[in-house]
Amino acid sequence: MRTNRYFIAVVKMPPAEELQHSPGSQSNDTQPSESEAAAEIFAAAADAEAAGLWTQIKAEARHDAEEEPALASYLYSTILSHSSLERSISKSWTCGLKCLLNYKGFLAIQAYRVSHKLWTQSRKPLALALHSRVSDVFAVDIHPAARIGKGILLDHATGVVIGETAVIGNNVSILHHVTLGGTGKACGDRHPKIGDGCLIGAGATILGNVKIGAGAKVGAGSVVLIDVPTRATAVGNPARLVGGKEKPTMHDEECPGESMDHTSFISEWSDYII
Repeated sequence: MRTNRYFIAVVKMPPAEELQHSPGSQSNDTQPSESEAAAEIFAAAADAEAAGLWTQIKAEARHDAEEEPALASYLYSTILSHSSLERSISKSWTCGLKCLLNYKGFLAIQAYRVSHKLWTQSRKPLALALHSRVSDVFAVDIHPAARIGKGILLDHATGVVIGETAVIGNNVSILHHVTLGGTGKACGDRHPKIGDGCLIGAGATILGNVKIGAGAKVGAGSVVLIDVPTRATAVGNPARLVGGKEKPTMHDEECPGESMDHTSFISEWSDYII
């Protein structure tokens, strides 16, 4: 599933033009400045990295087409007939292999990004129509107005609900049947704010305009109604902080959303372990 984040990192690489005109860069008619030279090197490295990823994807596609001839036409139209990752993306939603073709969490996030762009362009009827269709097809309900960072993993994805004013940082992992919703009592800004690197376990429910600090964990099945500090762990219904409210235990993981360690808190939480 880490391919999800690797792919996003490649296709989201900033273009050289942006880097060349970044604050602090200087133009020179005779020779490029250090910042321009660095931008060119960075862009070349990005192109090489993307080309290498696409070569790997095409090799896997050829292998799968040989193993499953019934998929050969599909893989040819979505992968093998395209010379680059960019051309494949521009031609088809199903723009890669395995996670790019079959992981609905990845596909739902990419569809959300389109609907979010439409929403910010005040094309709200079309954004909501796409949102409705994605919810129907993937069983993932992400409001187009929600703000979601990069490197997001929706693992299994089924039943995920993300409300209109929710904000999710970078490199966050969210498992199936997670709800980032409102309490039903508030208007306006009423949904959770999830910090960078968080891990939200399966079936967790986080309600209201609460903040989940960077690197925090929310255990599976937990119901969270108040803020969770940075690098703390909240478990239970209603959720309690491991180590207690006054001095919650801070784990050592910088990015639980990457490590996916769901049980590091067990020894401190309970001596009853099945």
